[in-house]
Amino acid sequence: MRRIACTLLGIACLSLLAVGVASSQEKDAKGCQDHPLISRMNNYYISSCEKSFNSFEFFVKGGTKTLEGDRTTIEYYLREGSSQPSFLQIRRNYGAAVKNIGGTVLYDDDRRGTFRVTKGGKETWIALEAFNDGRNYQLVILEMTSMTQEVTADAMYSALNKDGFMALYINFDTGKSDIKPESMPIIEQIVALLKAHPELKVSIEGHTDNVGSPQSNKVLSTQRAKAVMNAVVQKGIAATRLTALGWGQEKPIADNRSEEGKAKNRRVEIVKK
Repeated sequence: MRRIACTLLGIACLSLLAVGVASSQEKDAKGCQDHPLISRMNNYYISSCEKSFNSFEFFVKGGTKTLEGDRTTIEYYLREGSSQPSFLQIRRNYGAAVKNIGGTVLYDDDRRGTFRVTKGGKETWIALEAFNDGRNYQLVILEMTSMTQEVTADAMYSALNKDGFMALYINFDTGKSDIKPESMPIIEQIVALLKAHPELKVSIEGHTDNVGSPQSNKVLSTQRAKAVMNAVVQKGIAATRLTALGWGQEKPIADNRSEEGKAKNRRVEIVKK
């Protein structure tokens, strides 16, 4: 019944799993494939793809929403000689495909679509944008995750001796000072550092990007620095060896005009005293 309905609507049904076979002249770009969550329209091939931890500005009703996570960007091109669907067909296909897996359509206009899917407790946002009247289009699939940092006590000790400080990317709940569970390994390494070097005293210093007022950012960065200090103390390190300080947005290390720069500025530094 679903296939019949799609035919009556004049919409080419979208497969969520199957990947189209590329012609000998128009093969998918090397190393590229459809995202496991959602596939392509018929008669399109992948011209390029990119994966990284990054941010993206999604169109939503009333404006935009910038999110960060594991981002996959895929560019699709129509195969030569194939019948070109309208962008309306493309949007309706993806809207139907997203709804079919329990997702929702958040935004829909003449060029763009924004979709959200929550599956297995994981939230994924999808942006669709068309070019050349639908001859090529782009998908951005962003899986909501926080930036993680692998750091060791030895690496921290080397940085403190060389530079006097080290920037740590500890994840907190948005606008709060609650340390997320995935950042607890960094706390453990701070503890290991201080246990291995009992003579060492450090200042834990919080920094933010420039979103919000300078006053609120100063308060938030101080609260986060204290949260890290308290977590270290709870694991057996004497409070007399630690101090906590918040700088807010006063000392950026990257350009706050980009989302990547803002992510780098949201940090906690451990500074040798």
